[in-house]
Amino acid sequence: MASQEIIFAGFGGQGILSMGKFLAYAGMDVNMNVSWLPSYGPEMRGGTANCSVIVSDEAVGSPIVTNPTSLVVMNRPSLDKFEKEILPGGLLILDSDLIERPVEREDIEVIKIPAQTEADSLGSKQIANMVLLGALVAKTQIVSMETLLQSLRDHGKEKFFEINRKALEIGASYVVK
Repeated sequence: MASQEIIFAGFGGQGILSMGKFLAYAGMDVNMNVSWLPSYGPEMRGGTANCSVIVSDEAVGSPIVTNPTSLVVMNRPSLDKFEKEILPGGLLILDSDLIERPVEREDIEVIKIPAQTEADSLGSKQIANMVLLGALVAKTQIVSMETLLQSLRDHGKEKFFEINRKALEIGASYVVK
């Protein structure tokens, strides 16, 4: 039984909701049961944003994720808010360019990625989210990278496909197989 309950969190404008949406589309595209539940503050940019995504072989009873199997965070307030909620043995992926405090939990796996730096090396800091998503998919294998790329092609903007593909591959390279 494959199942992941994931929270993506950061500031508005970082592509938090997009990460979750593309993963949900990828799950749907391979006939898995999915839910995508966005949550954001009243500010358009700079406020907090998060989304809960469930991708499962079984029916999804509720779209609300309280104890994620995986957490992807792009700012310190999100780490402060959600770190304690991750299931023991779960996964935390964070942008080490934006989060400097050490992770307090010792019962979870942590992958730190300088996502801003990596995205900047491709010419756009706006794709840091895709670097982190690439690591998540490579680590959890909840969907294949090919499925995620097809989801991006089908549901994203074609002009961003190639740079997003490169960002996903860079993120995946941070995962020790």
